[in-house]
Amino acid sequence: QVQLVESGGGLVQPGGSLRLSCATSGSVTRFYSIDWYRQAPGKQRELVATIRNGGGTNYADFVKGRFTISRDNAKNTVYLQMNSLKPEDTAVYFCNARNIGINVWGQGTQVTVSS
Repeated sequence: QVQLVESGGGLVQPGGSLRLSCATSGSVTRFYSIDWYRQAPGKQRELVATIRNGGGTNYADFVKGRFTISRDNAKNTVYLQMNSLKPEDTAVYFCNARNIGINVWGQGTQVTVSS
């Protein structure tokens, strides 16, 4: 049973930084990709960033230049470094792992950007 556990959320002031972690039960490279999504109250869940098993990354336009996705294979963990946070980044952030026959979500971690 594949499990994902997110952590690292919290309350931060505008312009601040947070690093989210997504710990997987097993090697991160066995997944075709691991994505970070977010969902704000009353809004649809949206894709934030992707890291593929070959190491390639993609970002949504609204986080380019501010967020960085990375992984530590030894720790079976994917990170989302979030800098220059804005109030509109407030949301629950989820990680999602995909491969053939696998589509697993974590429970989410709350990020609140407010002064």
